Amino acid sequence: MSKSGLIGRAILASRSPWLHEQEARAAGFDLRYTLFDFDARHLDDDALPGLLGQLRDQGYAGVNVTYPFKQAVIPHLDALADSAQAVGAVNTIAMRDGRMTGHNTDMTGFRDSLRDGLPDARLDRVLQFGAGGAGAAVATALLSSGVRRLELSDVDAARAEALAASLTSRFDAEVVVRRAGDHDTHMIDGIVNASPVGMKTKPGMPIAAQHLDPRLWVADIVYFPRETELLRTARTLGCATLDGSGMVIRQAAAAFEIITGRSADIARMATSFEAAS
Repeated sequence: MSKSGLIGRAILASRSPWLHEQEARAAGFDLRYTLFDFDARHLDDDALPGLLGQLRDQGYAGVNVTYPFKQAVIPHLDALADSAQAVGAVNTIAMRDGRMTGHNTDMTGFRDSLRDGLPDARLDRVLQFGAGGAGAAVATALLSSGVRRLELSDVDAARAEALAASLTSRFDAEVVVRRAGDHDTHMIDGIVNASPVGMKTKPGMPIAAQHLDPRLWVADIVYFPRETELLRTARTLGCATLDGSGMVIRQAAAAFEIITGRSADIARMATSFEAAS
């Protein structure tokens, strides 16, 4: 039996075990996918390297990584794939022959979800909330999709500045950091929430409803709940919206292939996701 799992906090409601195990069953092999929830297990952040070493030594094929460890995990890995180097964050770790290699499937997951879910979205100016590991992947996806000016807002200004500097060095686009509380959207085409705000354990909205109007498109990478308060409010106001399901399905399919070495069927995984919703 192959073994994989997910490392993060507040992840007990994750659909990843169902998605990965169902896909393995459909592909004709057994997979056990375990949730390593640091909150539920009462673990401090400094337990991360020890856990990684245990899983490697126990023969795990790999693991997924989510909030808040997508960047913190990097120093504990043996190598980074090009995808993780480009983004500066890891959401998938392959464990082979005693070595751990970090990958990032969030970037392509969001990019492809945006392309398919909001094909007519204007991408001149985008406001993004969140500059952590997921935010780095989403920002890279946005700039790769043609965004000309990306405005970042994060509770940690230094983190946002560091991400902006990294992106500016890699893309021919304008990347700026918003001062805290500046949520003006008059010149903005779309909004992306790449922060934890809106998760079941972190309810709320990263921007007040007064700053939303029908000309904006609004995307959220949170997928539990699938309809966040931000998306529900935006849809009520007439905005085109994109929930986090497309990103999670696509990144999960790519992660499945990296961890197991087997092909994944995105359409079948989408059906599994809907069945679990």
